[in-house]
Amino acid sequence: MRKGVPGVPSNGYKIIAVDDEMGIVDSLSIFLKRSGYHFTGVTDPMEAIERVKNEHFDMMILDFIMTPIHGDEVVEEIRKFNQDLYILLLTGHKDLAPPLDTIRRLDIQGYCEKSDKFDQLLLLIESGIKSIGQMNEIKRINNELSDTYDKLEHAYLESIEVLRYTVEAKDPYTRGHSDRVSEYSVLIGEKLNLSEEELKILRIGGLFHDIGKIGIPDSILLKESKLTDDEYSQIKNHPTIGSHILQNATIFKDILPIVKHHHEKYDGNGYPSRLKGEEIPLFARISAIADTFDAMTSKRTYRDALSLDIVKAEIERCSGTQFDPALAKIFLSILDTEYDKIKEIQEKYN
Repeated sequence: MRKGVPGVPSNGYKIIAVDDEMGIVDSLSIFLKRSGYHFTGVTDPMEAIERVKNEHFDMMILDFIMTPIHGDEVVEEIRKFNQDLYILLLTGHKDLAPPLDTIRRLDIQGYCEKSDKFDQLLLLIESGIKSIGQMNEIKRINNELSDTYDKLEHAYLESIEVLRYTVEAKDPYTRGHSDRVSEYSVLIGEKLNLSEEELKILRIGGLFHDIGKIGIPDSILLKESKLTDDEYSQIKNHPTIGSHILQNATIFKDILPIVKHHHEKYDGNGYPSRLKGEEIPLFARISAIADTFDAMTSKRTYRDALSLDIVKAEIERCSGTQFDPALAKIFLSILDTEYDKIKEIQEKYN
């Protein structure tokens, strides 16, 4: 492994970069060492597979077009023995990237085009490192608190609550958002006669649905002007980042579908997986309505909260496209007949 830059403090994270062009590896070496990372550069993709098999790395930066095998084939081999490695794919051009289905199947966390400047890559790396850091913290807690399940559950909930409050404390306009989404989701679940255990999943899933925003740079998360296409793409990574943060905690396995899929749309035009109709998990479909309702009824820097009539009209308009039509009908009924419960929730968490 190549040594760090003298005088630059190490942040402790180990990154392996794989590209069959030595010039790219050397450029990444200088760039990442200056940023405090332990860096290993490899030009042979077969050697990279062996290095990952025998050494610990936190992140891999991987070229797609290589010889003798392409980047997706490298990941295919690595995923046979390592499911946790955070992988970023580099492409000469976005049109040369592998299909989205392949990226999802291999759990590749992100990709970007090669460039003489590394600004976009640095944003992806920083987001990934935040996610990795939280994963490591959860693993640490898991190892230390193994005496009883109750103590483990309590510790997990407390630690993730801290992360949740960290996200919401950044922006006063979203404070209380996750609490309200949680409560609205439960109201819908009760109308579906869900069990107490299922309502608990909805409640916790609502609380942590936006946890992945901890991995989004503040410069994007708190930006008041319109986001660029690249910045919006970064925001759209938060469901995947959140799922990645929580996936190693057994007690959160039931809420992962909510965290990962609450931005899917009923017509298949959502993200990150473009699931359609009942392909979208039920609890994620419920949370999607609750999440959007709270966004529309909350004040933002660029607009006031929308009136109830406008919100109801919007939910009705998006029924069957953005929302499950059956669930939209149930929520509209709640707004018509039990709006006092909605007001209680809003007053409690505003």
